[in-house]
Amino acid sequence: MSLDWGSLVPLVGFMLAVGAFAGVLAGLLGVGGGIVLVPAFYYVFAALGYDGPSIMQVCVATSLATIVVTSWRSVAAHAKRGAVDRDVLRGFAPGIAAGALVGALVATRLRSDVLTAIFAGLALTVALYMLVSKATWRVADEMPTGLRRQAYAPSVGFLSVLMGIGGGSFGVPLMTLHGMPIHRAVATAAGFGLLIAVPSVVMFLLLPAGDGRPPGTVGLVNLPAFGIIVAMTVLTAPLGAKLAHAMDPGPLKKAFAVFLLLVALNMLRRALL
Repeated sequence: MSLDWGSLVPLVGFMLAVGAFAGVLAGLLGVGGGIVLVPAFYYVFAALGYDGPSIMQVCVATSLATIVVTSWRSVAAHAKRGAVDRDVLRGFAPGIAAGALVGALVATRLRSDVLTAIFAGLALTVALYMLVSKATWRVADEMPTGLRRQAYAPSVGFLSVLMGIGGGSFGVPLMTLHGMPIHRAVATAAGFGLLIAVPSVVMFLLLPAGDGRPPGTVGLVNLPAFGIIVAMTVLTAPLGAKLAHAMDPGPLKKAFAVFLLLVALNMLRRALL
């Protein structure tokens, strides 16, 4: 397929801006930059005319590839401030990684429109929780252990891979509902992102994909999009972490929730029509 370079240049500029925003978002709100990247990839690839049967899988896999870098930068910045709960990371690591691998296998077996609908449905859930949740909500005063941890950890990994996101969107609510302070939860969720992204991306790189993929796609990971996004997120993720410790992100989180709600509804409409 021939590319219209006149339209490609502004799209690259758009991706650079999205990458910068996603990096800040990962460090600031703890919801994971992937929740912005997946719909951005989806719309950019569609605008370029790539709408093959596995295009949503490419969006998810490429988003997770960027999260390997973003989460590493974010968790390193938070760790310098002593905010990462290493005990929670160690306890949740096996279950999250196992859930991520299962999620990658399931994602490759779904139709692109089905995966799009799943992303939209989960994004709606995340957005509504961000809108209505209160900092005082608690279900327990300490993090789950034993059988409860064995149930929660794989679920975080599995659902996050289906959305192409890091661990923040599900991990931060899980930790704050169990009594962890928000800044510590955001920092620890960056570590969840690594546990989710690394095993799933390895799987996505090795799995074959169908026709209609954008050029430069290896397995299900589009390398040009990965490079553009990472070029920005490596710069802006530490800024997001710094802002998270310097301000109250509550009002911004509500505004982002409204934005996410509209994006998810539009993706759901496109998947179902």
